[in-house]
Amino acid sequence: MGRRQNDSDFGKSTLFILFLIGTISCSAAYLFLTVIFGSIPESMPSMQVEKIDFDDLLSEEEGKCCRGVEHLELWGEAVKWGDKFKVNSSEDCCMACKNMCRGNGNGVRCLCNSWVWCGDRDACGPRFGECWLKRQKDALNPERVDPGNENMWTSGFVFDKGEGVVGLETDYGILRIKLLPDCAPHSVAYILELLALPHCIGCQIYRAESRGNFWDAQGNHIKKASFGPPFALIQGTLESHEFMFKDIPKEHCPAIKRGSVAWVGSGPEFFISLASHKEWRDQYTVFGYVLSEDMEILEKISQLPTKSDVWSNIAVSILENPVILRVRRIRT
Repeated sequence: MGRRQNDSDFGKSTLFILFLIGTISCSAAYLFLTVIFGSIPESMPSMQVEKIDFDDLLSEEEGKCCRGVEHLELWGEAVKWGDKFKVNSSEDCCMACKNMCRGNGNGVRCLCNSWVWCGDRDACGPRFGECWLKRQKDALNPERVDPGNENMWTSGFVFDKGEGVVGLETDYGILRIKLLPDCAPHSVAYILELLALPHCIGCQIYRAESRGNFWDAQGNHIKKASFGPPFALIQGTLESHEFMFKDIPKEHCPAIKRGSVAWVGSGPEFFISLASHKEWRDQYTVFGYVLSEDMEILEKISQLPTKSDVWSNIAVSILENPVILRVRRIRT
């Protein structure tokens, strides 16, 4: 994954990985991934934009992961008391909350949208295994105790079908993103912190590459076509000058699909894919998906004027005018 030129760690990490892998085939695969994120768009995509079946994307991920954030305690109204409900793992606690959150979209309220589990056997003592299932009044602004290494709780979010959507507002429209808290809880926690800020100064899209002639309007790779350049993505940063960013640990890394929103490494740089990239081999933490209705906005951005630059000896395509991002709450 290419970063901007001032990120010197790219070359070092590449050499280290090549040294460890020690085989020509694996080295070539890794170098191919770095080239993907350092290219100049050669052609423009068709403006015909096919919609994504977003519910299918979510259903594929459902059940694959149920994770939380260690040393974080979420407050809120208890719908099931932990002193009377103990489980063996944070995953079991998460699934218990999910089982109470099966809204069918017909006005049925999700009973549980957050959970708290006591998993530090020494610190928890007799409370070890307690699983508290809770209902936050505001799923995007949960009540929490400031995390710290002394906190013995692990907590997570479970968003109902109509919850957990945030907006990245641009001058070309609002990109609505459905977050994936059960698969990428650390990432989602960071996005919610950005959402609580009055501004996201510094957040922007600075790179754009079209689908070219290598992927169709549905994001499927065309048989026998090259994998780029261009590589069908937009890239930017979600680091606000108002907030101290900390590296986000690697989380669930499914195959990149059209609409996937993922981190470059440990963030805060991110990308949104305009196509499916099975060749990227589960390398990147995906923390959300752009709603299908908003993909046309990304297609427009991918066609904005660009200029050539070079990052770590790789040619890239940079927007002449970066697209400023504003993180917004979406009413559902």
